[in-house]
Amino acid sequence: MTTKIEELAERVERLLLRHEELQRTNALLAQQLEVAVTERDSLKSRLAAARQRIDALLERLPAGDAGEAQR
Repeated sequence: MTTKIEELAERVERLLLRHEELQRTNALLAQQLEVAVTERDSLKSRLAAARQRIDALLERLPAGDAGEAQR
């Protein structure tokens, strides 16, 4: 009976260690996700600004040049 209790206690200890390890891994992944989301949002913002600048430049082109640029 004592052996079974000791085995069970060892398994519980291993499970607790594994749980703590998974919690740390999860926290690291959450941080990485936050960084990736922030970077994505920044890149989307920069892309939108670049598109606006390109649109503004295209509007400044004379009508004849715009047709030639599309060829």
